[in-house]
Amino acid sequence: MKALAFDKNGLNNLKYVDYKDPSVGQHDVLIKVKLAGVNPVDYYTIEALKVNPIPHIPGVEFAGEVVKVGEHVRSVRPGDRVTIYGRIFDGTCDMCMSGYETVCRSGGRVGVDANGGFAEYISLEEKYVFRLPESYSWELGASLTVAGLTAYHSLKEANLRPGETVVVFGASGNTGIFIVQLAKKFGAKVVAVSRKKWLKDFGADLVVDYNEVEEKVKEVTNGKMADVVVNSLGEKFWEKSFSVVGIRGKLVTFGTLLGAEVKVNLSQLYSKHISILGVNRGNRKDFVELLELCKDCKVKTWKIFDLKDGVEAVKSLFNEDRDGRIFIGNK
Repeated sequence: MKALAFDKNGLNNLKYVDYKDPSVGQHDVLIKVKLAGVNPVDYYTIEALKVNPIPHIPGVEFAGEVVKVGEHVRSVRPGDRVTIYGRIFDGTCDMCMSGYETVCRSGGRVGVDANGGFAEYISLEEKYVFRLPESYSWELGASLTVAGLTAYHSLKEANLRPGETVVVFGASGNTGIFIVQLAKKFGAKVVAVSRKKWLKDFGADLVVDYNEVEEKVKEVTNGKMADVVVNSLGEKFWEKSFSVVGIRGKLVTFGTLLGAEVKVNLSQLYSKHISILGVNRGNRKDFVELLELCKDCKVKTWKIFDLKDGVEAVKSLFNEDRDGRIFIGNK
């Protein structure tokens, strides 16, 4: 089969190559990848992360069609449209036993600790494969594994309630557009920090610029400030995101694209009873719930690249003109 693979870190080492066809064991599902999302995780995987196997196929988000199943597989069959739960888990550790597979003691990630979806085909154990509802587009199916699941899990962890105010930094990004949509489904008032006015079409009640966010949040909350603030970008927006959290509010973070080292004003933290929550994707139960909840979710697509042009697709993550998601497709 054809795939994008690298044998050592560095984007210049990612090549469009012939790769050994994946095997299909008794509990495995062979998937023809239709569409793969390009995520910052993929960039860091290629550039710096320790991966397995070598040569390695990246690609943490994808959806496709079942081609073949092992003799013990019962939940899907050839021809089914599927997406994947991308956290590798053993099912036996204390975290898994408590339903928290996303931090399995011996876990990993499809696309990092196992080959991913930047290929024509991939074989995965049945427990990672979920049937995609017929109404879901390939773009949506290829966005649920990381972007959609992280968004849903973060709002659940924050215990978001109807009527609360959510402020979303990075609202136009891969995960941000799901935070905006899902927060509305939770019944919240959503303030998107962005220059992208199209976020109104995704459910944002207010779209504000970075420089005016404190003033606008104060206005819409009558001075109480936000109940939940989501910062998916990291250091660059940390102080600003911290400043708009209200009393007993929660600051949720799961990304370091713009820096990982931050300072925390401890006086503000304890005097306002602020909680800081770090989250990482989500659990299988979350994923099942997301598949039901997200039937009318939308994805903004910027460009779809052919598999052979996948290197350019990854580079485009940092294109200043990017306005929406990047995908890699198989014809």
